[in-house]
Amino acid sequence: MKRLLVVIVVAGALWSGYWVVAMRGAMAGFEAWFAARRAEGWQADYAALTVRGYPNRIDTTFDRPALADPETGLAWEAPFFQIFALSYKPNHIIAVWPDIQRFSTPRAKYMISSADMRASLVMAPDPTLALQRSNLVAGAIAIEGPDGTTTLEGLQAAVGLSDGAVQDYRIAINSDGFAPPAPTGLTLRTGGRLPHRFDALRADLSVAFDKPWDLTALEERRPQPRTIRLKLAEAKWGELELALAGQLAVDAAGRPNGRLTVKARNWRDIIALARAGRWLPASWLDPIEEALTLTAQLSGNSQTLDLPLDFKNGTMSLGPFPLGAAPVLQIR
Repeated sequence: MKRLLVVIVVAGALWSGYWVVAMRGAMAGFEAWFAARRAEGWQADYAALTVRGYPNRIDTTFDRPALADPETGLAWEAPFFQIFALSYKPNHIIAVWPDIQRFSTPRAKYMISSADMRASLVMAPDPTLALQRSNLVAGAIAIEGPDGTTTLEGLQAAVGLSDGAVQDYRIAINSDGFAPPAPTGLTLRTGGRLPHRFDALRADLSVAFDKPWDLTALEERRPQPRTIRLKLAEAKWGELELALAGQLAVDAAGRPNGRLTVKARNWRDIIALARAGRWLPASWLDPIEEALTLTAQLSGNSQTLDLPLDFKNGTMSLGPFPLGAAPVLQIR
């Protein structure tokens, strides 16, 4: 009995020592990461850093974190941010966001309100912490921006390495009850008004990057897409439907080459909506509308179109009609 008691006491002491070492290692690692970002010219601050969770967890809380990358102009701040992990499985973490956070780009600032936004991340058990799989879920979301408020009833996103790959990721995104700001002065050819919410907004694709998503993605440069296999991207809003599928290869300059198939129902109203909502620049919409009008006249179907969208040598064309310069696909 005494031997058993001694074993229990020694095991408890060893485990307590392990937890203290893991806790101090986590705290030192986060402090070093923030210090390295500041040395690179970032704003990388927090009011307080605490680690709790003894005996089986390493739960880290940042009070009032703020990050800003001067190179990209992106910035984020929140009242708190939490990272939870089991002390014996530190490469599997749960990230928890607060109900309110702020995100800024060089063009606009956004206030994001959400209910229970959290993500599960499983990373490689080595110093690079390369992403293996991740799932993000959130309840009701409201995004306040310069053009109004966009709301969602829920959001689900999943990212995972393809079988046997180290930098090829399968990505699935689905939003429930997506409701963007209603454009003013919009007249629909289909008659009536658009419903308040989208009936569907989802995407299923695979992307091969030029490097894995690991710690260097934040510390050095972002991985860049090299192959995009779009199984389906779909949006349905009342009588308006738009779907895309296909494959693109992306060169080192971010220029896509390949073909997407575009299916559009009531495409004239889709163009009018994109124009009224300023979702795309007029320099894109004008040639697209002209090309679709000619195609509809040739096909005899004025409402529904099924066309190839081709990308080649930095340009794009819809069916036989050139549209001009293709977008550059680079992650900043």
